Amino acid sequence: MHAQLAKPGTAPATGPDAPKSATEQPQGDPKGNAPIVPDVEFDSALPPLSNDINAPLEPMSAATPSAPANPAQTSPATPVPVGTLPPPAPEDPELAQPLAPIGSFDTTPFVTEVQVADGDAPEIRYETVIRGLDELKLADEFKSLSSLEEGDGKAGNATQVAARAREDEALAVRLMKSLGYYDGVAISTIESIPNTPGRLRAIVSATSGRIYTLGAINIVGGPTVPPELLREQLPLKSGDPIEAARIQGAEANLSLVLPQRGYPFVKVGDRDILLDEATVKGDYTLPVDTGPRSSFGKLRTEGDAVFDLEHLNIFPRFDAGELYDARMTDDLRQALVATGLFNGIGVEPVRTGQPGPDGTEQVDLMVKQTKGPQRSLAASAGYGTGEGFKAEGSWTHRNLFPPEGALIGTIIAGTQQQGASGTFRRSNAGRRDRTFQVIASANRSSFDAFEAFTGTLSVRWAYDSTPIWQKQFTYAFGAELVGTNENAFDFDINERTRRTYGIAALPVQAVWDKSDDLLNPTRGYRLKLNLSPETSVQGSVRPYARAMVEGTFYYPVSPSLVIAGRARAGSILGIDRDDIAPSRRYYGGGGGSVRGYGFQRLGPFEPVSSLVPDEDGNINLADLKPIGGRSLNEFALEARYRFGDFGIVPFFDAGNAYETVYPKGGDLRYGAGIGGRFYTNFGPMRFDLATPLNPRPGDGKVALYISIGQAF
Repeated sequence: MHAQLAKPGTAPATGPDAPKSATEQPQGDPKGNAPIVPDVEFDSALPPLSNDINAPLEPMSAATPSAPANPAQTSPATPVPVGTLPPPAPEDPELAQPLAPIGSFDTTPFVTEVQVADGDAPEIRYETVIRGLDELKLADEFKSLSSLEEGDGKAGNATQVAARAREDEALAVRLMKSLGYYDGVAISTIESIPNTPGRLRAIVSATSGRIYTLGAINIVGGPTVPPELLREQLPLKSGDPIEAARIQGAEANLSLVLPQRGYPFVKVGDRDILLDEATVKGDYTLPVDTGPRSSFGKLRTEGDAVFDLEHLNIFPRFDAGELYDARMTDDLRQALVATGLFNGIGVEPVRTGQPGPDGTEQVDLMVKQTKGPQRSLAASAGYGTGEGFKAEGSWTHRNLFPPEGALIGTIIAGTQQQGASGTFRRSNAGRRDRTFQVIASANRSSFDAFEAFTGTLSVRWAYDSTPIWQKQFTYAFGAELVGTNENAFDFDINERTRRTYGIAALPVQAVWDKSDDLLNPTRGYRLKLNLSPETSVQGSVRPYARAMVEGTFYYPVSPSLVIAGRARAGSILGIDRDDIAPSRRYYGGGGGSVRGYGFQRLGPFEPVSSLVPDEDGNINLADLKPIGGRSLNEFALEARYRFGDFGIVPFFDAGNAYETVYPKGGDLRYGAGIGGRFYTNFGPMRFDLATPLNPRPGDGKVALYISIGQAF
């Protein structure tokens, strides 16, 4: 016996419109196709149609009401003339009553049975047990993502605990697959803890199974130069575990390196890994659209015209026709950001379709400028033994004289220094990172070595390193006119007297830098030379020269420990010490010199005979003041140990200043101490505490130094 299922969605048709059976068809029409209404009768019932579409509609006659179901129970309806409304129904007396006052309503929320049950329900406590993930080193990652762990061992009921456990089953499987364990399974169980009412134990057990490794590695992409570029920059090899992090990192490397090798428009597609359970391998396929191999073209710009194209072309570190390198594009963007004149800046490659050298396509760079604030306020503060407290505030208009012509006003207020200055500075003056500036300043300084009222007018050209672009060779040169009134020690009268000096100088500086970082170097070395031919006018003209040479080195013992050292020597030639303004002599001691000694407290001092005894006839050698020298030598050694954003730095310093033209090898003063470092984005904060190891009478026992940046 065979049974035939009815077509889904159909049923036997019934009713007056149902198809008729053969016995129900009208006579004379064996097929049952006779019309219900003859055509002649249907056509005669249709109203006549007019060809005038604007003719008025025919009036409708009042419909004849159908007979009521029970005429005996219904009174005859009153006829209503056509075009009029029926009489209104009688008013309901309930609707005419005034409303009840709102205060009489009960506004207490309705409490459902579910709410009552939840409010009285006891809280379930549970503990979580993870099995099988420690061996895979996934336990910590699992706990950081686990729903059970997120619940902190508390739940409303056992069903909630079970739901969290099921979520963690899926989590464990995903984590195992991320390491290549595609056969991994996980199950969860909930059990009561014996003799502990209201406590449960949720157990997630994971079984990793076999680990899958990479089989064939295929990259589907166009030709490149060199031919194996794609494969070389995808650091995967057959036999590697199919780990998600490894594969994603390899693909990210491809996306990163190709724009650095001439392919700015590369697009890495979606990978495909075909697993084979028999061989426990997965064949890897990655589609890559490299786009055209490109070379640099020209700059374009749009948006706010902070810089025109002429000034923009100062910033690139590449020439037109060079192979495209995304690092140079990023460098251009960072250099523009560093000007501080933009709220937003974008640099994007744009295809031109124009041929470039070596079969490349020329790519222009579109610079999108969004103007930022032009003015800013800045402040800084510091403290040093012998220097006291110093605060500095400045106001800057960075583009008062476009392009990048800044006007800077600065005020210095401190316990031993006060002053004000005005500076005109042209940044990126005809060349990137080259600066021209004119400075006019007036300062008062009150140190142990001298007290001075100084006015300075100077000009300076400099080509400097920046955190964005650290250069091997930098330089600076300029001119200074200085007028200063200072108290200098006069050996003829055995006391200090005020003298006025006029000084003209042509300072020059050259730096050779092979270190790895401008603000916090960890390897390499630096050499610096300062030379300043000068003329001092104090009664007569005395030409002389000031020279200083300095070398530093940095050696990484381990990733967290760096040994740093410095040696420095200086000399003033062609003039007697007492004919040099005290502010331009050499002094030792302080946070940037030999720590442990006060600022400028190393070197020759006034004679003891210059001290005035107190009323008891006693003198205090600490009252002796330094008078400076014509030469200087300094040495320093640090062990910089860093952990996270903090560091500890034990250090040892040595040095002195001398009356002679050239520094001596003997009579060195030593200092030692320990420092703390707090590393920030703009450099380390430095806190150094030092003590002198061979102090002289009058030297302090401890010195504190606080500043930004390493000591050297």
